[in-house]
Parts: sequence; structure tokens; C-alpha cells
Amino acid sequence: MINMSAQQSPANMQSVDREKIFTWILELCNPETRENALLELSKKRENVPDLAPMLWHSFGTIAALLQEITNIYVAMIPPTLTAHQSNRVCNALALMQCVASHPETRSAFLQAHVPLFLYPFLHTVSKTRPFEYLRLTSLGVIGALVKTDEQEVITFLLTTEIIPLCLRIMENGSELSKTVATFILQKILLDDSGLCYICQTYDRFSHVAMILGKMVLSLAKDPSARLLKHVVRCYLRLSDNARAREALRQCLPDQLRDSTFAACLQEDNSTKHWLAQLIKNLEAQPPPASPAQQNMYKTR
Repeated sequence: MINMSAQQSPANMQSVDREKIFTWILELCNPETRENALLELSKKRENVPDLAPMLWHSFGTIAALLQEITNIYVAMIPPTLTAHQSNRVCNALALMQCVASHPETRSAFLQAHVPLFLYPFLHTVSKTRPFEYLRLTSLGVIGALVKTDEQEVITFLLTTEIIPLCLRIMENGSELSKTVATFILQKILLDDSGLCYICQTYDRFSHVAMILGKMVLSLAKDPSARLLKHVVRCYLRLSDNARAREALRQCLPDQLRDSTFAACLQEDNSTKHWLAQLIKNLEAQPPPASPAQQNMYKTR
């Protein structure tokens, strides 16, 4: 149970608001009062700096949030999720994202393998708004984890199926979901262990390269500077790996080599710089490759 007397109120919160926060947290454990508590806490989460520790350390709260998540598994196959159900569980996911973002609770959040409870939502393919909202909010929790650039987060994610899940959303999701999924892949690639993992085998690299290539073709028809930024950054990071760089010399889409995206990138200096660096990396004279390197990414 929460020790209210031990909590210190931030200067920017009135004591009456503080009491409401405690009340709503307590109400999460009561199924009859949970829905309103989820709504109110999700709206207030950015104004309460220590909400994550309060949620994590209060009795029964995380179990209540997990119950909200698991209760709608039955609405996924067949896909019967309603807007009301989606909004309610997304409020629970918003509080999970709060816990995932906080330095005092993030490690325990990972050690408890809580993100795995969200993966069934990332498996869904229905394009209806309730499911899209659910996928996007779930991606937001994973995105909050990778924003920290902590090795512990990448190590955890690499033991899960997050990469193929993100790749599927990058191929078939809405623009916003594609953007968040590509951002997650980018953050994994920016970590040395993540880059090594993806470039370790032909199948992993080719899957990533294939999806990125499809995204470039799609963006050439329907440009999005925000999404293109993450795609280019993924390609640039892949070019840091010698074997992947050699393969990209053969499979980088022509649209990234010509002026296809000139108008889209006109005011985006950082992406223009990354794209120029990518082309420079691929044009650099490669060192002699060993027979093993020559065969690693040879087209099958």
C-alpha cells in the first residue's frame, strides 16, 4: 500500500491534486472504479514526475494494469475490439509507458518482462482504428524504452521478437505506426550489439534490407520527411558494418541515389547530411574481402 505521508509533493502540484493522484491509484485495484482512474491518471501522467515509482511500488497496481491488457486478448482473434475497449486499454498502456520511461522503474519493468505482454497487440493486422490505436500505443511503450539508449534495454529486446514485429509494421502499418516502428529499429541498430545482431546472418540482414527497400519505393510515391529520416538513418547505420556495406552497394534503392527525394528533404539538413554520408560510405573503395565475407550476403 502507498505510504502517503512519505511522499513529497512537487512544487508545481497542489496538495489537493496530490491526494487525487493517490486516490486514483488506489482505485485501480477496484474493477468498479478502475476505468475512470485509468483515464484520469493517463491525462495527468506528464504533470506528475514521480508517478512511475508511485505506480510500480503501490500494492496491486501493476497487476491491475496487466489485467486490463490481458482481458482484451480475447477480442483479437477474431478481431472484435471496440473503440471503447481500445481506449480503455490504451490508457493502461499509457501508464505502462510512464513506468518504462522512468529511470527508477525501467530496469524492474524489463526484469519483470512486462513488454512481452504487449507483443500480442503488435501481432495484430486489422487496419480498423481501434487496432491501429492499440498497436501505436504499444509501440510507444517500446519507443520509450529505446529512447534511453541503455544497453540493458537493447539486450532485452534482442532476446525477443521485436525486430520482426517492427519490420511487419514498417511494411504494412499506417504512416505513424511505421514511423515509430522504424525509430525502434533505428535505435536498435545504433547500438553496437544491435547492429552486430542484425548483420550476423544473411536472413536477418536481407529481411531488414528488403523492408527498408520497400519503404523507399512507397515513400517515392507518397513522401513523408519524418519517416524518410528514420529510413535513411537505418541505412546509414547499416553501412557502418563492412559486410552489410558491401551488400548495400548492390541493393540500395536508386531513389536514394538520385534526386527523387530532393523536394522532400529541402529543409531537412540532417537527413540530407546522413544521405550524403551514406552514399559516400558506399562509394568508398572496399578493402579486399575474405572468401567468407564474399559469400555471407551473396544473393541466393
